[in-house]
Amino acid sequence: MTGRVVVVGAGAAGLLAALTAARRGADVVLIESTEDGGRKILISGGGRCNILPSVAEPDRYVTHSSANTLRKILRSWPLAEQRAFFEAELRMPLALEAETGKLFPSSQRARDVRDSLVARAREAGARTWFGARVTGLRSEAGIWTVELHGAPSIEARAVVVATGGLSVPSTGSDGAGLSMLRALGHQVHATYPALTPLTAAPHPHEDLAGVATDVTLSAPGSKPMFSTTGALLVTHRGWSGPAVLDASHHATRSVPNGRRQEILVDWAGAESVDWDKDLRETAGTVRGVVAARLPRRLADALVAEAGVAPETPLAQLRRSDRQRIVETLTAYRLPWTGHEGYQKAEVTGGGVALGEIDPGTMESRRAPGLYLCGEVLDAFGPIGGHNFLWAWATGRAAGSTV
Repeated sequence: MTGRVVVVGAGAAGLLAALTAARRGADVVLIESTEDGGRKILISGGGRCNILPSVAEPDRYVTHSSANTLRKILRSWPLAEQRAFFEAELRMPLALEAETGKLFPSSQRARDVRDSLVARAREAGARTWFGARVTGLRSEAGIWTVELHGAPSIEARAVVVATGGLSVPSTGSDGAGLSMLRALGHQVHATYPALTPLTAAPHPHEDLAGVATDVTLSAPGSKPMFSTTGALLVTHRGWSGPAVLDASHHATRSVPNGRRQEILVDWAGAESVDWDKDLRETAGTVRGVVAARLPRRLADALVAEAGVAPETPLAQLRRSDRQRIVETLTAYRLPWTGHEGYQKAEVTGGGVALGEIDPGTMESRRAPGLYLCGEVLDAFGPIGGHNFLWAWATGRAAGSTV
């Protein structure tokens, strides 16, 4: 190969693109605005880096583009092959966390993942330029010019944009890549925070901060119909935990439209519970039935919110009271009023429409020689390593053909 390839962004997708292209013999320059790169890798999984899910779930990804295109991209590098890459090529054994279905490096250190990717890219011949900010891209006669802040522009035969979105701006994600792609004529679907905690003001259950339990959340009226099961965590500001993060995009997308999407909670989670029968046929108190399945403080709060004293004997429970308790336990309207925004969002919803790229190569259909990967694209997955799976797959696809 002749001519330089510039990869803009040294996050998960950019590192895979640079490594893959360099291994194929391309003259790669990897440009990153932060001083070390891979900062989202470093904070993933509480500093342990949830590299991959144990099971791929393409139908749980969210996109405003073609779902078939999204699935085609994910199939380009199957989960089993990605796992083999980390374990065999990067010599990084992965350990399954059985209770969550997540795969972590056996060292439990996110820094090992980031450092290994940077090291392998450099060993393959990629040159890294950290602390450099790209301010613009332009193309003329098949040559790309990459403009830099405070430094001379550089030319390249191809450019890979892997700049991320807007989530967790402290990691270097400031939306600059999306702005450059929009300026080049690409269709960019409206962006919004995704996988972000929800807030409540006033918070009716602030005194329960720290309480966690498995629930099932749904978003009535959503298309396609949405439901997710996982942990809900009560925080001092509102609600978090995997289930809330997975449902949050329905909330954040509804705010600009002047409405608030209703989020319903089934407090039984994955369990099959006949609360009505239990409240009718069990001896003891209301508290005894509900607290048998939920944390006691949470059980008392929910029963009280239904207008019933938790210590009420079941023999004295009126039918109307029982019905209100059952509704509260099976279709509780989560009292959210806002969200934590991009500051705590794990990913950015929206982005460059998938129809703007060739799903086999990640090359722009509008600008030959320009390749897009990672979070700048209009797709994100649920919590649990699915967004890294997307980043690895799209980064590798771009690096394989650039």
